[in-house]
Amino acid sequence: MCGRFAQYRTAIDYIEALKTSVDFAGGLDPIPIGRYNVAPGTRVQLLHEETEGIRFDPVPWGYAPFWARDPESHKPKRPPVINARVETAATSKMFRSLWKHGKSLVAADGWYEWKKDADDPKRKQPYFIKLKSDEPMFFAAIGQFHRTDQHEHEDDGFVIITAAADEGMIDIHDRRPLVLTPEAAREWIEPDLSPERAEEIAQDGAISVDQFEWYPVNKAVGSVHNDSPALLEREPKPLV
Repeated sequence: MCGRFAQYRTAIDYIEALKTSVDFAGGLDPIPIGRYNVAPGTRVQLLHEETEGIRFDPVPWGYAPFWARDPESHKPKRPPVINARVETAATSKMFRSLWKHGKSLVAADGWYEWKKDADDPKRKQPYFIKLKSDEPMFFAAIGQFHRTDQHEHEDDGFVIITAAADEGMIDIHDRRPLVLTPEAAREWIEPDLSPERAEEIAQDGAISVDQFEWYPVNKAVGSVHNDSPALLEREPKPLV
């Protein structure tokens, strides 16, 4: 985890769910984002806080630091990393600078996991995981993005922080995105948040597993070409 998620509501919906008193920098598009199958490598609307207020900016999902790029072409030597383990993100060479200066949020409506058959690992069934309240959720993320000039740079990108799945959800997958409460999410993106406080939030600010529900969905979500509300419909005859 996390390899696919849904982000289909309007930016206004996510801002209201965040319950922030910080001003929003820029206009809020009333049109739904309408993405039901967000895949790595695509640009995702990312929430982060700057001196002028909170912003929603499109940032590529995946990160490759300069030292992991070809010196001539500047392209990543291998596919960009899309997730970071909460246990090591603060201290790893790959992510420690992002942990200090690039904390952000992915506003989402749920995510997908593939459950494997215990007897046949090649046999998989996708599940959609969402809050029982049907409210938006906020994945803790870290990234690199330059917004002073409003232009995207080649090293822009972000990763989603993941944590070990709690009892119950582990039946679907052993990892899950770090989903923060609105209160923890608001603090997570404060520009002056210390790395030490960020670690405390990562440990104490996650929403408990009993607030989630999950159900099987159609295998069509496995193709990035499929992106419609039909992907959220319950699969009546799951394989696993």
